[in-house]
Amino acid sequence: MYASSEQRNDEIASGSRLPPATLRLVVRHSAALLAEDLAALTDESWLREVVTAQGRIVPATEIPWLRAREVAIHAVDLGIGVTFDNLPDDFVNALLIDVVRRRSNLGEGPGLAAWLTGRAQSAPRLGPWL
Repeated sequence: MYASSEQRNDEIASGSRLPPATLRLVVRHSAALLAEDLAALTDESWLREVVTAQGRIVPATEIPWLRAREVAIHAVDLGIGVTFDNLPDDFVNALLIDVVRRRSNLGEGPGLAAWLTGRAQSAPRLGPWL
């Protein structure tokens, strides 16, 4: 996690300028550190609440999903040939549920439902969901 949204944005911006080989090393290193930390969690620790970058409070059991979601979406963002079509169906289904829930909580439920069901009078471009 990041200390602030500014730190997150700065890390994303600086990471986008890294050579591919360096970026792969950074991702592998952070994945290894996260795996070590997750492996060390006790049953009780997995149930502790954590605060997401959006300020949501969730159990630590959500951390693997949050990481997978972040990595997959940014892999698409890199423009290196990975698309949402390349992601596993179960992952895409979970992602859709996550996005719809978040947008609904932001008050976009009615418009989103109209758009998703093909009933929107116009098809506005949706903004960032995170």
